[in-house]
Amino acid sequence: MTGINDWIDNEVKTNDVVVFMKGTPAFPQCGFSGQVVQILDYLGVEYKGVNVLSSDELRQGIKEYGSWPTIPQIYVKGEFVGGCDIIREMFQAGELQDFFGQNGIATKAQAAANG
Repeated sequence: MTGINDWIDNEVKTNDVVVFMKGTPAFPQCGFSGQVVQILDYLGVEYKGVNVLSSDELRQGIKEYGSWPTIPQIYVKGEFVGGCDIIREMFQAGELQDFFGQNGIATKAQAAANG
């Protein structure tokens, strides 16, 4: 499984925000992936969606890579942030936007404030 771990590691480290999800950002194929997409789109965060349904090796590999049993998984600047519940809780508490700002990730509200 080394090959898939190397591929995942590269995706995580070369993209500021990566969502390993079921489906794509345009067509999420589970409710949890859909919620994460809605939150990130609402905040105006640029991110890369990786469809884990495209490969059993990828779907299993991401669970092992992040030591996290569920999908979606969100990585920011190479670090695992969490799954749907964690992202939703951070968003509802008003912490997610600040988290992105602290990591140098632009959001719509920051762009409007700087605009």
